[in-house]
Amino acid sequence: MLLVVLSIIIVSEVLFLSGNKLDAIFIAFWAPTILGFMIYFKMNE
Repeated sequence: MLLVVLSIIIVSEVLFLSGNKLDAIFIAFWAPTILGFMIYFKMNE
């Protein structure tokens, strides 16, 4: 899952630098959301 989060961050940066700023911001919000779910499920084990 951490590799997925890392790839989301990389894709977001590529989109941002290519000029698709709104798409990059939208995708960038996925990374902390996934990390938050990971922490939540880890705490409930």
